[in-house]
Amino acid sequence: MDFALTEDQEAIRRSVRELAGRFDDDYWADLDQRHEFPWAFYTAFAEAGWLGIAIPGEYGGSGLGVQEAALLVEEIAASGAGMNGCSALHLTIFGLNTLVKHGSEELRRAVLPRAADGSLHVCFAVTEPDAGTDTTRISTVARRDGDTYVITGRKVWITKAEQSQLMVLIARTTPRAEVERPTDGLSLFLIEHRAPTVHLEPIRKLGRNAVPSYEVAFDEHRVPASTLIGEEGEGFRYLLDGLNPERILLAAEALGMGRAAIRHAVRYARERVVFDRPIGQNQGVAFPLADSVARLDAAELTIRHAAWRYDQGLPCGREANVAKYVAADAGFAAADRAMQTLGGMGYATEYHVERYFRESRILRLAPVSQEMVLNYVAQHVLDLPRSY
Repeated sequence: MDFALTEDQEAIRRSVRELAGRFDDDYWADLDQRHEFPWAFYTAFAEAGWLGIAIPGEYGGSGLGVQEAALLVEEIAASGAGMNGCSALHLTIFGLNTLVKHGSEELRRAVLPRAADGSLHVCFAVTEPDAGTDTTRISTVARRDGDTYVITGRKVWITKAEQSQLMVLIARTTPRAEVERPTDGLSLFLIEHRAPTVHLEPIRKLGRNAVPSYEVAFDEHRVPASTLIGEEGEGFRYLLDGLNPERILLAAEALGMGRAAIRHAVRYARERVVFDRPIGQNQGVAFPLADSVARLDAAELTIRHAAWRYDQGLPCGREANVAKYVAADAGFAAADRAMQTLGGMGYATEYHVERYFRESRILRLAPVSQEMVLNYVAQHVLDLPRSY
């Protein structure tokens, strides 16, 4: 296996780094404080063509793989944009992958070019208040009524719901009690959700406040049957084409945030002088930072491997979950150690490390908790009895 990035991949890193670098830490801190969406950043990346990085060329995208997309979001996060920058655009990458692979030609041509040029925002609606990680127990239903479906239910933690024109939604079309396997009877839709029959409620949260999250309630919301992606009842299988890339991309974002945190900490450790010596000369400061670099380097390799397997069409559930697990822990530890290095100044917003700390904590919870990753590995890798 060749671990070196190609010339094109290195060019992606350089170009994204240069563009993201135009939006400094103060830009992100200000938007996070004011809870304002980063439109200038989003527009810049849309105009540069980055939103369509994984959309096929015939639909206006670049036709590249998850490996290149992971490099994109890693560099964005590492620039200091963190989750606010990545969440503004990463849903276009993994959320629409299900449409690329399973949608009708008519639906692809209607949606993908507009997503690639940035004129169309799409959100991703899976999680529910009472189902959590157990997608098979979602209670949102889509009932067929002639040439329409009628949707009723609730979703939660839906990023960019208010800013999006379309929503990738999973709902039950056959009751769980009536299917052979719990994963059967789930269907995937690409719907319009800005209607009186859909209520959006913003969620107040700890971090990533420039990109809002919502609870969404559907009350007999009627959508055309043509919004169904693929075949009815096959939605869970299709969903996996969004979930594995999601894990890989968010792992790359955790890696990037960890790199940004270490960069700030190292600079401070070199410049801060106490007892007539820079604090970085003390092993109590230097060793935790060096350890974090080692762990981030290890996480980088797991991410590259998982992305490579996905792009090769190989099974990657194990690799995608492990990459997310390792990177989330490494990124958060790096942010925590950066805050410890800065001491009291790390707690001050002007140094930005506290923002990395708040945002990197998200990734130990989402898109799947660390504990659920261990459940997956125990069951599907070690072949131990299911524990939940």
